[in-house]
Amino acid sequence: MSEFYKEKIGIQKEHELVQTETKWENRKGLDTDTYWFNELDTDSNIIAKYIVRDSTSIYPPQKRTISWDKIDS
Repeated sequence: MSEFYKEKIGIQKEHELVQTETKWENRKGLDTDTYWFNELDTDSNIIAKYIVRDSTSIYPPQKRTISWDKIDS
């Protein structure tokens, strides 16, 4: 899964995206998965942190939206 988000965010191929936390929420017709990630460089130093929100409508058409915020560097 992190490879999918790594590509979406535009993380360098040699860097690693490590999931640190997850939260699931079903509210107002949306099923939202929230993930927290650390971006690690080739020496395993944290160089950035991200919050990724992956939302899917529970009603047809089941549109999916992925958004992210860089929260630290």
